Amino acid sequence: MITLAFGQNKTVKIKKNKEYTSASGLKYIFFKINKKAEIADSGDVVYVHYVGKLNDSTIFDDSYSRNQALSFTLGTGRVIKGWDEGIALMHVGDSALLTIPPDIAYGKRDMGTIPPNSTLYFTVKLVKVKKPIKPYNVAGLDTIPLDSGLKYLLVKKGKGTQAKYGDRVYVNYSGYFTDGKKFDASYDRGEPIALVLGRHQVVLGWEMGIQGMKVGEQRRLLIPYPLAYGEDGRPPSIPKKSDLVFDVELMRIHADAIPKPFDVNGKDTITTESGLKYIIVQKADSAKVVPGDTVVVKYVAYFEDGKILESTYERDDSLSIVAGSQSMIPGIIEAVSVLQKGEKARVIIPYQLGFGEEGRPPVIPAKAILIFDMHIINVKKGNLVIPSPKE
Repeated sequence: MITLAFGQNKTVKIKKNKEYTSASGLKYIFFKINKKAEIADSGDVVYVHYVGKLNDSTIFDDSYSRNQALSFTLGTGRVIKGWDEGIALMHVGDSALLTIPPDIAYGKRDMGTIPPNSTLYFTVKLVKVKKPIKPYNVAGLDTIPLDSGLKYLLVKKGKGTQAKYGDRVYVNYSGYFTDGKKFDASYDRGEPIALVLGRHQVVLGWEMGIQGMKVGEQRRLLIPYPLAYGEDGRPPSIPKKSDLVFDVELMRIHADAIPKPFDVNGKDTITTESGLKYIIVQKADSAKVVPGDTVVVKYVAYFEDGKILESTYERDDSLSIVAGSQSMIPGIIEAVSVLQKGEKARVIIPYQLGFGEEGRPPVIPAKAILIFDMHIINVKKGNLVIPSPKE
């Protein structure tokens, strides 16, 4: 069983308006102590208002003038050592004077407005503390192994339909190494990650672990390195052969973010003089597209082996193309010119009308035939003048 835990700060008894000196040389005087409020701890995101002065009372920095408190993760070296030590003594609402000697400030460095070997004086107020999401409590829970090598623990059941390949899912997560050290978390960014299952936008173990979850469900995923970042890892943040632990919560499902491939069985294939092929799946009776019209398209693009290249659906978006222009590959421009508003068609683009003999490495191979399942959403009639290639 992998145990993940956070350390806690030691309690220090402090009286108001009395100067204390720590072992590091930090001096601090508290003017206001709010003992009933939350106290800052290592790993917390803290928000601090401050005024920084030199020995001669010159102000070298001031958060109040910017009307924005400084935020940072406490205990991670994001600020000078004297700050990490001093803020860790404070409750939300506390105010104090921190006198920070050079050894735990900027030392011998010349910081421009701060000369070398400067003792710094900070009047600070702790405005807000944002606690990190703690690892799930998995004590006593069964570990469920899958044939792939992935294991998971069901922490909380969800409701509704299960997430499946092709769905866009929104997931909050915290990622840990097996020693409990956190390396990434959506919570730190304030929003869940969005991805389409089956599009390989995350490591394989993630896709396997999210599949089958319901909204509100929480799982701990135990991902072996072959299903994560492999033998090479992802330097410098993920070492080689790293087994990973993810605490995940499924927040939302957008079902069928990518539609199923069009069924073209028994339908006629039309070939144009250029070599473009298309199959009408849904017919419409609309005005023909002419050069200068703006054609609004939704599509899924595939390689010949069925692997998805890209899709407007997973972006919840559409593409606007000016008919007759040279803004896209020739096969796309020709396709929107032969289709009508409301029509759906499979378009097969030979490499000569796509990305040519060389392709577009590393995504599109040489001489790649591309398949587009296209839906013409709208045609906006326009008077745009399309220059000829010679102009």
